[in-house]
Amino acid sequence: MSDDAPQAKGNFKHAIPEGEDRERLVCVDCGFINYENPKIVVGSVVHDGGKILLCRRAINPRKGYWTLPAGFMEQNETAMAGAMREAWEEALAKIEIEALLAVYSIPRLSQVQLIYRAHLAAPGIAPGPESEEVGLFAFDEIPWKELAFPSVHWALGHHREVLGQTHFPPFVNPPGEFGDIKPGL
Repeated sequence: MSDDAPQAKGNFKHAIPEGEDRERLVCVDCGFINYENPKIVVGSVVHDGGKILLCRRAINPRKGYWTLPAGFMEQNETAMAGAMREAWEEALAKIEIEALLAVYSIPRLSQVQLIYRAHLAAPGIAPGPESEEVGLFAFDEIPWKELAFPSVHWALGHHREVLGQTHFPPFVNPPGEFGDIKPGL
């Protein structure tokens, strides 16, 4: 919250504010509306010599499963800087962003995921505090049944679709993959 925003300390109740179409937390005393908005996840499909960087999660959710280096953006951070930070935190990997690969909407988790395509900018990777282990995998070596999240599958597939291309439009969720909320509703 910024310094000039009211702190959520008042007498709040759930109500539909005038001009709105959904319930929000509204302060009964001053009318302040506490908007809760989706979280932004940033990450990358990092490649090096035809292999993909994956991290085995040391934390929940999905501890022990493999994922891309990704996580929540921080305040005052660009999306690309966040993706680079996450690669460092999870795999001690210095990366260079090449392009935005995909924008995935995960409404059941209130997430928007920005996934970049990147390559290792310096040799060497090692587990960071949120990873049990890290590795570089050829596409046919990826532990597909041990991937942590559907969006990891999507991003790896989308990365493969644009191999060798430098310009392409960002991908979105595969058809029918919108969780429990249908688009347009």
